[in-house]
Order: sequence, then C-alpha cells, then structure tokens
Amino acid sequence: MSQPVEVDVVIVGGGLAGLAAARRLDRAGVEWLLVEAADRLGGRVATDVIDGWRLDRGFQVLNTAYPRVPALVDVDALEMRYFTPGVLVRRGGRLHRLENPLRDPMAAPQALSSGVGSLADRLRFAALATRCATYPPARLLEAPELTAQEALRKAGLSHRIIEEVLRPFLSGVFADRALDTSSHVLAMVLRSFARGRIGVPANGMAMLPAAVAGPLPYPQLLVNAPTVAVTPGRVVTEAGEIRCRAAIVATDPVTASNLLPKLPRPDMRGLTTYYFGAPHAPLDEPTLLLDGDRREIIANTIVMSNAAPEYAPAGKSLIAASTVGVAAPSEASETVIRVELARMYGVPTDDWDLLSVVPIPHALPAAPPPQSHLRKPVTLGDGLFIAGDHRDSPSIQGALAGGWRTAGAVLASLGAMAGAPA
Repeated sequence: MSQPVEVDVVIVGGGLAGLAAARRLDRAGVEWLLVEAADRLGGRVATDVIDGWRLDRGFQVLNTAYPRVPALVDVDALEMRYFTPGVLVRRGGRLHRLENPLRDPMAAPQALSSGVGSLADRLRFAALATRCATYPPARLLEAPELTAQEALRKAGLSHRIIEEVLRPFLSGVFADRALDTSSHVLAMVLRSFARGRIGVPANGMAMLPAAVAGPLPYPQLLVNAPTVAVTPGRVVTEAGEIRCRAAIVATDPVTASNLLPKLPRPDMRGLTTYYFGAPHAPLDEPTLLLDGDRREIIANTIVMSNAAPEYAPAGKSLIAASTVGVAAPSEASETVIRVELARMYGVPTDDWDLLSVVPIPHALPAAPPPQSHLRKPVTLGDGLFIAGDHRDSPSIQGALAGGWRTAGAVLASLGAMAGAPA
C-alpha cells in the first residue's frame, strides 16, 4: 500500500502504544494508518538473532499480570518461558534465596528463614507485597505519593534489606538507582510481580509486538516512513503529506517532544545490558541474581537460556547482565563486568564470549512524584493526541494501556466531531 493522502486517524510510531491504539481504532471501524520510521514494528521491544543467539534489545521481561497483555494477545501462543518466582542474592560469599510466598505458599517457611534481611524485614515486606497484590489499584493510587525509597522506609523496612535486595532489584526495574521513582509506580510494580509470572517468549521479546500487530491489516502498517512534522489535521512523512481528522503521536518521549515542541520533554533513564555466551551455565536455574554486597555495578543478571533454551545455540548458555545508566563500551568496562559476574556466580568467566553490549539511553521515562495517578492527559487539542508509557506507567503495561486509552479519547473526539454542524 502506498501512502494515502487522507485518512481519519494517523498513528505516528509502531511501538506497543501505537499498535494498541491501532487495535482499538480498527475494532471501532475507524479508518486509520500507522507510520513507523524504522524498518520494523515494536519500538523499544525487539530481538536480534545473531549466529543462533536471541538477544533482546536490553533485558526485558513480560509479566502475565499486566491486564492489557491478555486483552490483546494470546499469551499461550507466545510459548512463554518462565523465570523462577523469586530472586537469589549474593551476599557475603553465599547465595541467599528469597521467594514470593504469594506465588508459592510452600516457599513461605524458606522465605522467613532466608539470610536476606531480618525476620522483621521479611515479614514487613511480605505485608507490603500482600497489600499491593490484594488492594484495588484505585485504593493504592489514593495513598499519599512519595518516592519509592521513602515508601519502603515508611513500610518499616531496614536500611539493610533495602540496600541488599530492594535497591538492586528495583534499580533494574526503574533504571533508577536512587529510587526517586513514584511510590505509585512502586505499588503497581509490586502488585504485578506478586500476582503474575515473569518470563520471555520462546522466540524473543519481539514476539510480543508481533502478536499485538497480528490481527491488524498489514497494508495499514507502513514502516520505513519517518515523520518530519505533525500539525493539526496534517502529518508529513518523508513520502509526503497526509491529511487527517486526528493524529496520535505514539513515538518514544524524546521524538514526541521533537514533533510536538509544546510537549514537555521528560527525563529519560538509561540501562545497559551485557550478553555473554558460555560453554556451561554458571547456575542451573532460571532465577534473577542480585548483588547484595552493595557494589552497585550490576543491577541484576540471569542465565536466559535456563528459562528459554531457544535463546542459545545447542550446548551453549546465554547470560544477561544489566547495569543502570549508559557508558561507552570499553575493554575496561568489560573486564569489570566479568569480575563482578565471576563473584556473583562463583565461577570463572574467562572463557565466556562477549556477544553484545546493548546500551539503551532512553530505556524508560523517569517517573518521580507526582505522577497524577499514573494517568497524564493524552488530548492535546486541535485533533492532536499523545500515547506512550510516559503518559501512563513506565512499563509494557503502561505502553499498551496508554495506547488503548488514547485511542478511546480519539474515538470520543471523532464522535463529537461527527455530531458537530458542518
């Protein structure tokens, strides 16, 4: 399909938010067109296949508790490969296990006797996770908004468990080592981790946007179509001008602020993922490993192929290690990462092959308080709309829910426009 000159709605951006918006518009029978600058759909959710290795564009996971995921895709069809419900913490030369008793009641005695934090810490954290898992979201979002760090301290958690477990874990989730992220975002994250299962599709995270896009008419999804301007009633790509009744900008936040100069440019947080190939797995389970020795270099690491053997060639193991922030890859940084991984796994890493270093400077939008109950306005006026996880929660759920919500605002606007006198 060549680029049309006129359509009801143009969606700029083919990431999860744009695809979710397209699904809702398509279901409503509205004439729409999606234009994507890259040569593929999916935005920040992508997978590269290199010599038999499946390397996601940064360490990403899918949580089955995200409400919008099962509403848009058949999770079973993704052939999910799940991680162990819980974490391992390297502290003082030993590995300590902390499991989620809500996911595995049989693990409760072990969780209470774990060497991570004090017994009081573990009981208080279990109570916090239980509240987040069982209270309605609206009630959680009515609580006074603090930073995540302030909320953890208010819950009575000690400095020790915050530094040894929660800071390394949450820094990888938020790309925020200071834990300045909103307590409302924290509550939703704890809710989803307590209620859902965490894993990856067998063939990589790219299968998620592919599944969201699956029911859509392919000719209306234009790739290699960079947008150069968005104004009321008009979207201009490198192929020409498209007249429209409404336009949804569903790009990453930085591109959105460039296309819509009046839109505040959010601060972005970066992550870097190191992928190593090893002849043997340094751990025999698919469990997230955290650094409890407070070195603050590696946020988390996992043997991806223990969960998803499809991620590695036969007889090989794929290890992912994530750090907060982005720095230019160098021989020195690789050496530091190898040393830290050797300490955390307790095995030599000299024979591991560095497969790729994936820096993502704009991994997530910063989400400090206040976050407006995790729902920022999406209607900009004059037929212009905005969608993305920077308008909802910084997550896959936020991107999907945000795109769906924005499409609803467009439909309401078009209905009003249709009823207006000519």
